[in-house]
Formats: sequence, structure tokens, C-alpha cells
Amino acid sequence: MTTASVAADSVPGPTAVSPLLTRLAAERATGALLRDRGTLFLEEGRIVHAESPATPGLEVLLTTGGGLSPERWREAVDRAGARRQVARFLVDSGGMAGGELEICHLAAIFDAAFFALSPGSGPSRFRRGATHWIGSVRSVAAAAVERETRRRRELLDAVWPYPLLDTAPVIPRAAAPGQTVTSRQRLLLSRADGVRTPAALAWVLGRPAFHTLLDVRRLAAAGLVETPHAPVTAPAAQPLPAWMTEAQPPDVALLRRLRDALEAL
Repeated sequence: MTTASVAADSVPGPTAVSPLLTRLAAERATGALLRDRGTLFLEEGRIVHAESPATPGLEVLLTTGGGLSPERWREAVDRAGARRQVARFLVDSGGMAGGELEICHLAAIFDAAFFALSPGSGPSRFRRGATHWIGSVRSVAAAAVERETRRRRELLDAVWPYPLLDTAPVIPRAAAPGQTVTSRQRLLLSRADGVRTPAALAWVLGRPAFHTLLDVRRLAAAGLVETPHAPVTAPAAQPLPAWMTEAQPPDVALLRRLRDALEAL
């Protein structure tokens, strides 16, 4: 396996979220695209899996948010992980329906890709030939993932343009008289203890992290969650002109005349 680094990949072009991903898709490359906030796995240029430390993994979506028991998940990993066929084992063993697995897997791909392809995620490295132990479920075109990533960025700002909400603890506020919330929002608010961030809430609820970010921004727009603001900092002091800071030699003649005038009084 070889690893290539492209530092400029953190600066997106006018249409590409990740120029390196676009190039790998065109080359029909197979391997892992590694960035600071996540990894995309490609097979012949298409994305077959994605993961990010900022998002609950497929196992959390299936066991916490879905109907798969943790025991069945561990069994699949133990028995099929080394063969990179965990997904196939889950379906063949009757652990879950193939359609349900595909839906959760697609949610995991788009969720992790949103963070992995975020601006400022650092330089990219591509490890050719690398594969993921989950195995084959369903592939997605790289262009579709990039389009969805851009759409999600725009959606967050359209709902409530305060990105500090995405990383700050979620602090609930009392609802106004007559104000209602959905059951989904009510469950999120019940888990918000003023300490958990949206990412932590996503893990607790077994939901995709992006959907949790979106829920939190909607709640903040409705006044049901505190909106953190950047601290106001005093403007930087402007440097004084050089003529005010440079030491000036005394005018000896002027000082003598002043002395003489004072003595003559």
C-alpha cells in the first residue's frame, strides 16, 4: 500500500468539496481517503463506507437507534470481521433485513462524510487498496456525497446561522406559553443536561450527528435552546506613531532661557 498526501486538499475549489476525492473518483481508485475528521473508503471510485470520530458509527445507529441487539452485532464482528463481510453476515444470519441495513449504512456514509469533508479538516492522505471490515453494502457516487455535503452546510446556516451551537453544550430553555415541540425534539431536550454537546447527544440517542446538529439549531431558532455567542473582544490598540514613542533630545538653549526667566522674577 502507498499513501499520498495533498496539503492543498483542505482548500476547496469552486465546485469540489475535496479536489482529491474528485480526482480519485475520476481515476476509479480503491482505498481509504484519510482526513483529520474522518475517513472515506472507495471502491472503483465510489464511496462504500465512511466513518468519523464526530459521528456515531454504523453499530450505534443499528444497536442504539435501530433494532439490532449489541450481542448480534458483536457476533457478526467476531465471526465475519476478519473476512470483511460483517454486513453480509448480518443479513444472511437473519440479524436484520437487507433494506434496513442499507438505510442505516447510507445514513452513516453521509453523516461521516459531512464531517470528514468539512473545511479545515487538514491535509488528505490516500491509502491505496485499503478496505473496511464492514464489507459491501451499497456504494454512493462521490459527486452525490459532495452535493449532499454542500447542501447540509447551507441548510444549517439557513435554519440558524450560529455555528458555535454545533460544539457547545446544549442548554435548554423553557418553552413560551402555548409553544409546542415534536416528540423527537422533546426526547432530545430530555437528554440535554447543559453538559452534553450535540455530538454527545447523537451518541446517546443513536442518531446521525448531522441530524442532531440540525435539531439543535432548529430548537435554538425557536428559543428552546440557548444560543452561545462569540465573546466580545476589545479592538486591538493601534500602535502610536514613531514620533510619539521615540525619545527626543532636550532643547538645552530653551531650558536655559526658561531658567533665567524664572530667576529674574
